[in-house]
Order: sequence, then structure tokens, then C-alpha cells
Amino acid sequence: MISKDYVIGLVDGEGSFTAYIRNPSILKKVARRVRAEPRFYLKLIEIDRSVLEDLKKFFGCGNVYFQKDNRKNHRHCYRFEVANRKDLTEKIIPFFKENQLRFPSKKKDFRIFCDLMERINKGEHLTPDGLNNLYKIKQKMH
Repeated sequence: MISKDYVIGLVDGEGSFTAYIRNPSILKKVARRVRAEPRFYLKLIEIDRSVLEDLKKFFGCGNVYFQKDNRKNHRHCYRFEVANRKDLTEKIIPFFKENQLRFPSKKKDFRIFCDLMERINKGEHLTPDGLNNLYKIKQKMH
């Protein structure tokens, strides 16, 4: 089993707290029907997949996906991702609130991510003004 400190170091270096927030100023039909998709993920090269499987066990949630990359000088990767809002709210966020990230840029993204999650859980993304506000907040992330 991996330790909390190992997870913090790994996420500081390779992890990401992000959210897709639909741009409310674009009125054309978009392929994605969702308004807000929060995600926590970590991507590693193929050979390190077992570390991602360990993260999945550690958190007790999420999935590990193959991510093909055909670009020159890039390798195929695997991605550990948590997109379930309940898991993000009840497992991922509390862990990183208790176990502080060390990189200032990662701490900032995490604080913004927490703010977005709180607003999404309140349903703010379901109103035009709320979605516009979330979109503006998201733009502050790295």
C-alpha cells in the first residue's frame, strides 16, 4: 500500500484538479451536453500503470484508463481519474484538505477546484448567471 506522503508527492508532480465548464457565451450547439465536469486525474506512462492502480485502491474510487498518444516523442499512457462528484466531494477533497499539497500552483488549483465543487454541488451551474460565474472562476486555474 502506498503512503499519504507518497500520494501528495505524486499528485504535486503529476496530478491535476480541473473542471470543464461550458463557455456560456458560445451559443452554438456543442457535442457535450453537460455544463460542468469536475475531474481529478493523474497520468503516467504505460510502464507505471501499477502506480495508478495503487492510487485507485488507496482512494477506493476512480478508474484507470488507457490513453493512446501517437504524437512524435510521446508514449502511450494510463490515466487514473475520478469524475464522480460524490467521490470527489467525500474522498478526494477531504484527503487533500487533511494532507496539504506542497506546490503553490497545485495548492491554488486545489482551492479553486474546491470552490467550483461547492458551487456545482449547490447547483449554481444550472443557471445562466451561475454557469457564467463558474466559467470565470475556472479561468483562474493553471
